[in-house]
Amino acid sequence: MLSAEKNPTQTPLYVAVAGNIGSGKSTLTALLSQKFGWKPAFEIVDTNPYLVDFYKNMDRWSFALQMFFLTSRFKHQRQILQSQEPVIQDRTIFEDSEIFARNLYLQQKMEERDYRTYVQHYDLLLEYLRPPDLLIYLKADLPTLKSRIQKRGREYERSIADEYLESLNMRYEEWIMAYRRSPVVVVDTKKLDLLTVPKHLEQVASIVAWEIQCLKNKAQQSLPLALATPSPRSELTH
Repeated sequence: MLSAEKNPTQTPLYVAVAGNIGSGKSTLTALLSQKFGWKPAFEIVDTNPYLVDFYKNMDRWSFALQMFFLTSRFKHQRQILQSQEPVIQDRTIFEDSEIFARNLYLQQKMEERDYRTYVQHYDLLLEYLRPPDLLIYLKADLPTLKSRIQKRGREYERSIADEYLESLNMRYEEWIMAYRRSPVVVVDTKKLDLLTVPKHLEQVASIVAWEIQCLKNKAQQSLPLALATPSPRSELTH
């Protein structure tokens, strides 16, 4: 089991799992929480009263849906950061704005004035949050996403268009290339079966454990600012 803290003077470890709809975030969150003894913080989706209507009419409900997700995830995020235990989170608040809301705006499914209002709220909330210590990004192509969405059987997700999932994948790739808030582990899940193939989980867990050890070492032996360099990204592909 990995230690709850990076060092005795710092806050408990905070790891987040990012990725598109159906990429396997909840599965990996559950498995790593069990393996390392971390507290899981799962994405709260089904309580959003706009979700079913949104997938029927995105233009009409995009702003209401995203504002609900933003406020509810902010409350959830604050609870995570107040935890005295190490936490692994299923989806971050950063993805709400920088991927999902932005994608709706770029696809002209959210009006510019609504998007500007949303971003203003998001920017204000960011002042009260901190990024994860480590981000795990799950990549998945369209066939993989569609297969997993179908298997979990949420009725309201059956109507999700391929174009919507593909556009989200584009936003995610742009986002992760520019992400600098914390070290990143990139996992291509196309050929991974984390539930039934133990070695696949072990491969991911070993990289995560290595990255966390690097964080501990950096916290214990900080380099002078002039010598510090960004940590290289770990990537698992098959």
